Order: sequence, then structure tokens, then C-alpha cells
Amino acid sequence: MSTYDEIYKIVYQIPQGRVATYGQVADLAQLYGKARLVGYALYRVDTVSSNIPWHRVVNAKGEISHSPLRHGGDYRQRILLEQEGIQFSPEGKINLREYLWRP
Repeated sequence: MSTYDEIYKIVYQIPQGRVATYGQVADLAQLYGKARLVGYALYRVDTVSSNIPWHRVVNAKGEISHSPLRHGGDYRQRILLEQEGIQFSPEGKINLREYLWRP
């Protein structure tokens, strides 16, 4: 199983209405200190046709990590999270105390 497959295996477990951070996913995949690797793995996911819940992973500040290379994926991520009942503050942050997944 590839490193990316290990990451996706963890991301599949994040329940609807919850989020995890990149660092949390890295730790759960035993890739300690490799939050960026999680970001790279999720960047490769087809955000339209994949069944990997990529949108449930946010940064440690409770924000969507914006990227000009995602071609609108950032906005799609917020919409998908809001459809699951996750609320954003006016500053665009998610309250991790309320919505963080605790496996």
C-alpha cells in the first residue's frame, strides 16, 4: 500500500459533519510531522468524481488552505462542509472544538 493510500484510508474514516487537520491525518497514518504530504496527497484527488472525503481536511487554524491551483476547489470545499452542517465564522474559520473529529 502506498503512502498516499495510507492517507486516503484515514481520510475515509472522517465522519460527515466533522473535520480533521492535515497534521492529525499525518499522525494517524504514522507520518508524524508530514502534514504537507497529506496536503499533496489530497491535492491529487479528483474533487468532483472521487469518493474520498477530501473536503473534511482543513489546516490547524480551522481554515480551508487556499490554493490558486485548485481552480475553485476551495469554494467547493466550503460548500461541501456547509452542506454537512459545519458552520464558518465571519472570518472563515471552523470551530475545531466543536467540529474536530476525535477517533
